[in-house]
Amino acid sequence: MNRPKKASPDSFVTTVDLSLREKLEQDLKEQGFTLTPAPYAFFSAKKPGLSCTFYSSGKLVVQGKNKGEFLTFYLEPEILQNLSFSHPATLHDASARIGMDEAGKGDFFGPLCIAALFAKENSIDQLLRMGVKDSKRLSDEQVLTISQDLKTSFPHKILTLFPKTYNRLYDKYHNLNLLLAWGHATALEELSVRTGCTQALLDQFAFPSLMESILKRKKLQIHLTQRVRGEEDPVVAAASILARAAFVEGLQQLEEETGLTLPKGASSLVTQAAKKAVAQKGAEILPLIAKYHFKTTQSVLHA
Repeated sequence: MNRPKKASPDSFVTTVDLSLREKLEQDLKEQGFTLTPAPYAFFSAKKPGLSCTFYSSGKLVVQGKNKGEFLTFYLEPEILQNLSFSHPATLHDASARIGMDEAGKGDFFGPLCIAALFAKENSIDQLLRMGVKDSKRLSDEQVLTISQDLKTSFPHKILTLFPKTYNRLYDKYHNLNLLLAWGHATALEELSVRTGCTQALLDQFAFPSLMESILKRKKLQIHLTQRVRGEEDPVVAAASILARAAFVEGLQQLEEETGLTLPKGASSLVTQAAKKAVAQKGAEILPLIAKYHFKTTQSVLHA
């Protein structure tokens, strides 16, 4: 009689809520798996480098050389909603903390948006149930939807620096990292005072000493951790969603106000759109819709 085998060291075994059976089955089909019947199981799913067997008990066994990527980018965020495989330390870090990130700093058009979000103790699972993950792995529509849920459920602070304000501040600091540090410190200070939280995590954008010096200058007694790829932490990922949603909304607002099409990024398509904007509205439009210190400005005005 065939029974579920004990998992080998190369296997990942977990329990999946049976109510997710149809979603799991449909998702696997869309990802190119071939599903076949298996003893004591709803199905066995296979594709090159990866196999999954979903047993009627709810146990799911994942095997194969591509197991890690499958667990990290699909199974954990979409089905399990925890980080037990890819980020065990994060899963066990249930402490209250403030996460921070920004969006729009590499985009010629639109605002620079900085966000901070406070998650109280033991709220990581709530973030994951909302669908929180690194915003770069989400569509604009998903980001806008999740951001609304976050804003109603978690204390937060969002700074949206539209080009007119951004350009004035850049003229003051003459350095993007200094401007970012000022923005992050401002958002962090307000949210820390409001929540009483003195633990913060930032997606690192410069040498740590920059933020440390600004916090010291502001006399903020906050323990700040700065981490490359900080958005791997769910609280920072939530902040990244708030920041990106604010950028998308800000860009849409500028398009509605000016009647112009303002693409994201800083590509040749953006340069063409900027030239068209100047042809229609005059050169004075650029500081109102774009980050003026970008090289794109010179290529538009001195083409």
